[in-house]
Amino acid sequence: MRVGVPREIKVQEYRVGLTPGAVREYVAAGHQVTVETGAGSGIGASDEVYQRAGASVAASARDIFAKSDMIVKVKEPQASEWAQLREGQILFTYLHLAPDSEQAKGLLASGCTAIAYETVTDAAGHLPLLAPMSEVAGRLAIEAAGAALKRSAGGRGLLLGGVPGVQPARVVVLGGGVVGMQAARMAAGLGAEVTVIDRSIPRLRELDDIFVGRVRTRFSTIESVEEEVFAADVVIGAVLVPGASAPKLVTRAMLKSMRPGAVLVDVAIDQGGCFETSHPTTHTDPTYEVDGVVHYCVANMPGAVPVTSSQALNNATLPFGLMLAGKGFAAVLENPHLRNGLNVHRGRITNKAVAESLGLEFAPVESGLAA
Repeated sequence: MRVGVPREIKVQEYRVGLTPGAVREYVAAGHQVTVETGAGSGIGASDEVYQRAGASVAASARDIFAKSDMIVKVKEPQASEWAQLREGQILFTYLHLAPDSEQAKGLLASGCTAIAYETVTDAAGHLPLLAPMSEVAGRLAIEAAGAALKRSAGGRGLLLGGVPGVQPARVVVLGGGVVGMQAARMAAGLGAEVTVIDRSIPRLRELDDIFVGRVRTRFSTIESVEEEVFAADVVIGAVLVPGASAPKLVTRAMLKSMRPGAVLVDVAIDQGGCFETSHPTTHTDPTYEVDGVVHYCVANMPGAVPVTSSQALNNATLPFGLMLAGKGFAAVLENPHLRNGLNVHRGRITNKAVAESLGLEFAPVESGLAA
């Protein structure tokens, strides 16, 4: 198969769809890989490095989209990219379609087959292609919170871990999944007082065992969320409903009862955000203030550490990408986990949660759509 890797064009996105090491695997499997010039610059991989790995280098993204059977990216396609997709072409990347109706329209109009990293599953029902970036984002969330807490950044002027004789910051993590666990681990490691809120009692038991009492756990109710958020110095939004828009757990009205200079970090912003007052920001201008509360809502947090992120992402996506390159759409029909990743096919939405979030008709591949 002809596999294309365009340079990421989202603002301050430095990751790359295929690392040179991953290219070698595709080439060894008999596939042709073409990389847009400069695609690997964010991870320090020159065109020459890609050529030594067996790839050819194209002068423009237009060449990549025109000549490739499968496009491998990191972030969702931008308007200029989805306009170049075509029927029968496979797109393999993060999509986060639930809050992005414009992108959905673009993909539907193209007729392409779009497989989203964030809804591909594994045998345990987990999200293996989302997990590595969730690990990165969860850890970065605490770094971001620590920076935003500084008085010079508009925060309360607190050190996350405090010092002997001084109370540390109170960190509340909404959601006990991969992001939440990594955020809690980082915050607790720095000495903060940490509480994780989740709706799953079994998960709260797991977290209690993992942290051996170092992190408090609470079952998620309206009351418990309010109590913890109002007393918090930092709130990490780490909730996830696979494929769907994130629930709004912190409302605008709640901000008035929060501590002035408290920090909200919305890691769920790719799925619309879990705070009512969230809107996407960039690494250049990552924060803004609403009612005295600092918001950090960068939509591609792992892009700040592209070497780590690209390697971790490629480790996870490589087996699935090779399946797609080897069998094309047949791999989706044969593999239930790739089928769960299918979001768009021939002008139809094929993921139920995405369809419901967008208010569009759901057309599962089992209905004969793929024939």
